[in-house]
Amino acid sequence: MEKLKIEKLVLGMVQTNVYLAVNQETKEAILIDPAAEAASIARLLEERGYHPAGILLTHGHFDHIGAAEELAARFGLKIGAGSLETGVLGDSVKNLSAMYGRPFTVKADCLYKDGDDFEMAGFSIRVFHTPGHTEGGVCYYLPGEAALFSGDTLFNGSVGRTDFPTGSMSVLVRSVRKITGSLPGDTAVYPGHGPDTTIAYEKECNPFL
Repeated sequence: MEKLKIEKLVLGMVQTNVYLAVNQETKEAILIDPAAEAASIARLLEERGYHPAGILLTHGHFDHIGAAEELAARFGLKIGAGSLETGVLGDSVKNLSAMYGRPFTVKADCLYKDGDDFEMAGFSIRVFHTPGHTEGGVCYYLPGEAALFSGDTLFNGSVGRTDFPTGSMSVLVRSVRKITGSLPGDTAVYPGHGPDTTIAYEKECNPFL
C-alpha cells in the first residue's frame, strides 16, 4: 500500500482544488489550499477518521485561503505559506478578496523559503519558491511520494494567470522551467485548478515550456 493517499474536493466560486494529503499509515492529513466551505472539509476529515496535521498554502489568493483560518482554529492547526507571500496574504486587494466583495486577510504561522525541507504528517516536504502568479507563491514537493502540489503555477497543459497584482509571465515561465527541470518525469502534479498531470507530460506538451 502506498503511504500517500490524495483526497480532492473542488470548492468555492472558481472551482479550486482542495487537497488532503493523507498518510494512510497514520491517518494524518495535510490540508492544502483550503479554498472555502470549511464545514465541508471538516466533515470529510471526520467521516474518514483523518487527523489534520497542518495547513499549507501555495499562494495567497482568496480562492485558495478562504477556509484556512476557520479550520486552523477548529483543529488547532498552524498555517504555512511562502515567506515572500505575506504581502499578498495580508492585503485584501492583492489577494483579490476585495474585488469579490468580501475582503479578508490571512496570517501564516510558518513561513517557508526556497529549498526548505520539513516534515509534516510523516512526509518529507521540499519547498520550491515559484513566483510569477504571485510574488511569493510556492510548490510543495513530496520526494518520497513523487508528488508535487503546484497551486496556480503549473496546470495540465498550461500555467497560471499573471494579470493580477505581483504577477509576471516571464517570471512564471522561469519558475515552471525550474520545477520541470528539477523533478523526475514520473512526478504526479496536483494543480490548484483542473485535472492532475505529470512532469513528463508537461515537459512534452505544455506550450509555455
